[in-house]
Amino acid sequence: MKYEFDKSFVREVALKREIPIADLILNTLDQISKKYHENITLLGVCPNSISVVKSALRSTKRFNAPLMFVATLNQVDLDGGYAGWTQRDFVEVVRDEARKIDFGGPIIVALDHGGPWLKDRQAMENWGLDDAMEGVKKSLVASLEAGYDLLHIDATVDRTLQKGETIKIETVVERTLDLIEHVEAVRRERGLPSISYEVGTEEVHGGLADLNKFRKFLRDLKSGLSKRGLNDVWPCFIVGKVGTDLHTTKFDPKMAKTLVDIARGYRSYIKGHYTDYVSNPQDYPKAGMGGANVGPEFSHAEFDSLERLAKIEEKLIEEGEAIALSDFMRTLTKSVIDSNRWKKWLLGSEMGKDFSELSDGRRKWLLQTCSRYVWTQKAVIGARSKLYENLKGRGIDGEEEVLRGIDKVMGKYFTSFNLKDATPKIERMLEG
Repeated sequence: MKYEFDKSFVREVALKREIPIADLILNTLDQISKKYHENITLLGVCPNSISVVKSALRSTKRFNAPLMFVATLNQVDLDGGYAGWTQRDFVEVVRDEARKIDFGGPIIVALDHGGPWLKDRQAMENWGLDDAMEGVKKSLVASLEAGYDLLHIDATVDRTLQKGETIKIETVVERTLDLIEHVEAVRRERGLPSISYEVGTEEVHGGLADLNKFRKFLRDLKSGLSKRGLNDVWPCFIVGKVGTDLHTTKFDPKMAKTLVDIARGYRSYIKGHYTDYVSNPQDYPKAGMGGANVGPEFSHAEFDSLERLAKIEEKLIEEGEAIALSDFMRTLTKSVIDSNRWKKWLLGSEMGKDFSELSDGRRKWLLQTCSRYVWTQKAVIGARSKLYENLKGRGIDGEEEVLRGIDKVMGKYFTSFNLKDATPKIERMLEG
């Protein structure tokens, strides 16, 4: 079938039962939890580079587990995104890389943060509400047509508000409904398979950190879907604030369990964002979390490996090796600075400062975080290729070293989330 990401047994069952594969996997993991008293949390991998995609696929093959990619519109979109892929391109990349390593397990491909002003371009260019919503709708349809399995509808940002104002929960619900209704109208008109949805965000500006607002959001969303004739549509994932954000790394099991119990009343599962560098990942399955997304940590691992390889190259030259310096780190640093994307991550006290005025620690963090924005730039690609070429002649496989660095981070989450051999457990449950 045109829209299949894989030929796995799990997807075959999903197609046969006419259930979106994300819903099927989550429901089956729930059955496994009840029968064997073992919770499993799905890992959402943010595909911020081809290296991360390759590492994710080989890691999931090694752990024999389902894989979930969660691509933002900054990474993958109609304009190519910073990863250089449209939605259709990304689908082909995932399929091709899976074939190369003979991986036949279940793959979920999802959109992350599909909502107005959550694409940097919309925010930087100050798009109005109508244009922002229309732009998101086009991206959502492109994701649908490319065969995405799950769409995160995130309507919690409103750049039309005055400073200090917070978006009303009723507005979040209304815009969420508008976007879901648009996708469903297109999907049904074109006879495309059913898909899964994820709604909400853990961020404070969405107002969903408050339990009363969280409950109201779910009640109003359910009522709104019914009024719009979408009784058969309901999100499998609700994103909840579970203690983590950009600058915190402590997962709150107690709050997570509270949200999990509320969501279960709606037959949904809680998804965590900002899981990067979390200090207690093993607590996610214990709390019953359905999924958790990781992104920047993979970019940091890729950057750190490349920085180490560049130092090896410099040492070889110092020792008299007859090779021309790739100048990779200087090229990468210049590309990051020239992109101006690092300014997005400045703290309040840093606003208005030049990159050179920041502390050494902050510059390093910004390079690690923002390197993903420039991996596909021609100058960076060229310098990276030269670095790999120089090292290959000395018996070092640069790409493999980079992948191993990312693999290590992947492995931490696959292990902590109890994902090892999850696929055969799912298959046995479906067969039984």
